Amino acid sequence: MSQTAELIDTLKRELRKNHVTYKQISTALNLSEASVKRMFSQGQFTMDRIEAICALVDWDWIDLAEAAKEREKKIDGLTIEQEAEIAEDLELLMTAVAAINGFTFQDMLEHYKMPESTCIQKLAQLDRLKLIELLPGNRIKLKIAANFRWKKGGPIQQYFLDVVAKEFFNSSFTGEFEKLVVVNANLSDASHELIRQKMDKLGAEVSQAMRQDAHLPTKDKKGTTLVLALRHWSYKPFDALYQP
Repeated sequence: MSQTAELIDTLKRELRKNHVTYKQISTALNLSEASVKRMFSQGQFTMDRIEAICALVDWDWIDLAEAAKEREKKIDGLTIEQEAEIAEDLELLMTAVAAINGFTFQDMLEHYKMPESTCIQKLAQLDRLKLIELLPGNRIKLKIAANFRWKKGGPIQQYFLDVVAKEFFNSSFTGEFEKLVVVNANLSDASHELIRQKMDKLGAEVSQAMRQDAHLPTKDKKGTTLVLALRHWSYKPFDALYQP
């Protein structure tokens, strides 16, 4: 939805909320009701007319803009049902991850060799799921907040644990762009919580780095995955050595 359409839609919602009729609007604008209805259906307004309509609900331009911006608040997560729909469709999941990582429509076609019709279909599905807004020219507008996360224990995370993690850890992690750190320690609850907070901070820094690199062409960036895991855990074969 364009910014103008978003403003008009927000104004229409406020008019309905305040029970303002087409007759009242036509009187305020000195137009026939038919002209008012046509104006709303076609989305054709002059600034003076929008200002006059706003006055019917005691708004001005600033109130309208702020209300439209409030409605456009980005989401920080999907529902279980939405995640399940994505997790059950590999092409849709791939498209979702690509969009979140800043791929354009053309990037997806070139990088994944995806048929154009399939890419458009999957992007339209993500638009319906409110993850993105598919704009004219197949431009992609993310509708997720900077702190967007898949649900803990949800379908996407479970897919990662069941499928992706096995492939991810099938490596010696000795390559130039690989690193594996495994640390075992006995920690107090306070120290454990401190480590959790540092993990959250590092995850946020990775997201920030991605946003900073957003202006770079896709060919200058490479898919990168960071996995941070922490739990109270001990190796069962060790524990079994001296258990009765």
